Amino acid sequence: MAGIKFQNVSFAYGEKQILRNFSLSVEDAQIMCLLGPSGCGKTTLMRCLLGLNRPSTGEIWVGDRCVFSKERRVNIPPERRGIGVVFQDYAVWPHMTVMENVCYPLKKQRLPRDAMEKKARYALEQVRMGDYAPYLPSQLSGGQQQRVAIARALVSSDEVIVMDEPITNLDAKLREEMLVEIRQIQKNIGTTILYITHDQEASLQLCDRMAIMDAGGGLCQIGTDEDIILRPADRFVFEFIGVSNFFTLTRSGGEWLFHNRSEWPYHGEVPAEFESAGQVDMGVRPNGIVFDDASPIRGTIRRSVFLGSEYNLFVSLNGQEGQGPVPSEIRVQRSAFEGTGSVREGTEVGLSFLSPKFYPVKEVA
Repeated sequence: MAGIKFQNVSFAYGEKQILRNFSLSVEDAQIMCLLGPSGCGKTTLMRCLLGLNRPSTGEIWVGDRCVFSKERRVNIPPERRGIGVVFQDYAVWPHMTVMENVCYPLKKQRLPRDAMEKKARYALEQVRMGDYAPYLPSQLSGGQQQRVAIARALVSSDEVIVMDEPITNLDAKLREEMLVEIRQIQKNIGTTILYITHDQEASLQLCDRMAIMDAGGGLCQIGTDEDIILRPADRFVFEFIGVSNFFTLTRSGGEWLFHNRSEWPYHGEVPAEFESAGQVDMGVRPNGIVFDDASPIRGTIRRSVFLGSEYNLFVSLNGQEGQGPVPSEIRVQRSAFEGTGSVREGTEVGLSFLSPKFYPVKEVA
């Protein structure tokens, strides 16, 4: 198998710089999910890896082979880089059978017909599509077409596969099934997968590690899903992954208060580094807010959405109109197994906060 390495890769469209000295390593036999907001350069990086874009600086390695180096004037053509690709729109040829689609990349390798079909049948068996070899894509479901696309990628390379939003066009149930199948295929074969997506939920279910890019094309954090969720490197990562609530606290009379709410003291610990500034932004996940009858911080449940295993609650903070750094409404998650009495719309609740994160006050544009 083979890992992937980007070293100081830069790329621009005209005067618009997309990537600047970007470096990232994907370990052998690992699924790395690359996440970031639209326009951050995820797809551009993928195209550089595949040889479809030519960087202005840096090197790209697949295993122990350099496929691009500006300094050494190396630029291996796309068809010789040995990388399988799965696109968002499947990109299966409608006039070809399943077998013909999977064999297509092998034709350029000029393999004997028997060897091509043997390799293609093995790949189809890996994605449970062996019985569909004579079918046309129009006779397949969306999930089956995506399996064909994965089989085609496997015959191109069982060492390195790039997946660009491969499950976006599938319905919710099929997305869940495909994530399980991709993970199982990777375990069976040991393929290194770079998974490009903006789907945070899919990344958390699938990846070994996640790499988070910011809007400027920079790399914010690399880590396991637990690292990213529980130990975000900065405020951008905290806000980008999952839902977050933010409150501004102000230091007054030796204690921290919710901004402009002297009757709402915050009794938790705030890092000492923020004392000199006198203000701090506190971020809390919806599942880090609990109901506490003794708390002076009061709110009213305005909307309750049942999601099967949990409730999504929209809680209006009493006496708060949303003018300023304390929001008028926050999101709270509550397990459905805790009982329904306390999640009825119109119920007043006290609020306490678990495992908050603290950041310098964000300037309002």
